[in-house]
Amino acid sequence: MDNNNNNQIENQNQNQNENEMKNLEKKVTKNLIKDYSNLLNGNLFKDFSIFVENKSNPFEIKVHKSILSSRSPFFNKNKRLKGKRFKHKINEKKRLFHSFYSLFDKDSISKQDFDKLKQFETFLPNSFLIENQKKVIQDKEKENQQMKKEIEAKEKEIEDKWKKEIKVKEKEIEEKWKKEIEKMKPKIEMEFGNIFSDSEIIKDIEYIQKLKEWINDNDLFSKMKKGFSAKNDGFNSQNWHKAVDNKGETLIIIKTKENFIFGGFTQVGFNGNSGKIYDSNAFIFSLRNDKGDRKPEKFTYKQGKDGYAIYSHLSRGPKFGANDFWLNSELQPGYSNIGHSYNLPNGITYNTYQAQSYLAGSYNSWVVDELETYFI
Repeated sequence: MDNNNNNQIENQNQNQNENEMKNLEKKVTKNLIKDYSNLLNGNLFKDFSIFVENKSNPFEIKVHKSILSSRSPFFNKNKRLKGKRFKHKINEKKRLFHSFYSLFDKDSISKQDFDKLKQFETFLPNSFLIENQKKVIQDKEKENQQMKKEIEAKEKEIEDKWKKEIKVKEKEIEEKWKKEIEKMKPKIEMEFGNIFSDSEIIKDIEYIQKLKEWINDNDLFSKMKKGFSAKNDGFNSQNWHKAVDNKGETLIIIKTKENFIFGGFTQVGFNGNSGKIYDSNAFIFSLRNDKGDRKPEKFTYKQGKDGYAIYSHLSRGPKFGANDFWLNSELQPGYSNIGHSYNLPNGITYNTYQAQSYLAGSYNSWVVDELETYFI
């Protein structure tokens, strides 16, 4: 009888202990879910730690004992709690944690699963963070290299496209130019004779009218003819001198690839290696700037500078003034810097950018497209 009573009491105590343990585990589980929620809300960042254990179970998730120690003596004895104890649904508002909850329900997780927990990287050991950071940097470098290649390919595509468009546009302009010349020829010949009928540069009646007005000698003007073309006779100063030396009155017309048209007139003319030549009737002129929005202008020599009117040397093409403009042995610049020997437009000072770019667009980076020379 006593034995039965003892057994009964013992069973009651055991059941009571089991119930207490179950209640304790329910309470603990509830508290743990609250802790995870607090983790997501940023309330326990200083107390919570998740790391990779480099032992027999390298990818096991641990919960730091400092959180658990305050719950009950049960947790003081259990410094490691595996995920099987925490299989519970959490509030839908904690969706971020909920998406990873299944990972905490395993005795251990794979490396692939662990990589999904990158949002918790701030709780991992430095060694893991460093390796992971290296990988992030490497991936970023690969991404940057790929982006660089894509940008370079796009730049080349754009460059090829606009180069092609420019070539097409240049061809269209050239064809249009030729058609305009043909249309203007009858009118030019009727009014001014055939002096510029075969010119590759003079295509505007206004230019012809201005040149005629500036030279101020109708008889002379009507008798002038083209005696040299750089495109036809060569970009060579000796060829040019052979054609124009000792011809007297000489008209120089230059067209650049930048679409500037300018030149000069001398009544005396060029003469081999004679150097500086005095000419009181010489002048230089601008017919067109690159935009075509500037009126033709004439510039006479400065007072006392007529001794620098032109300069003649076999190793150079035409040169007007001491420094105003000249061409080299290949009939290319030289430079342009109006204002030394010839008068400047109003408001422009000699040796400034405005003076250096007025005739040809720049000091010496312009390119001669054609040089035509006219004389009797």
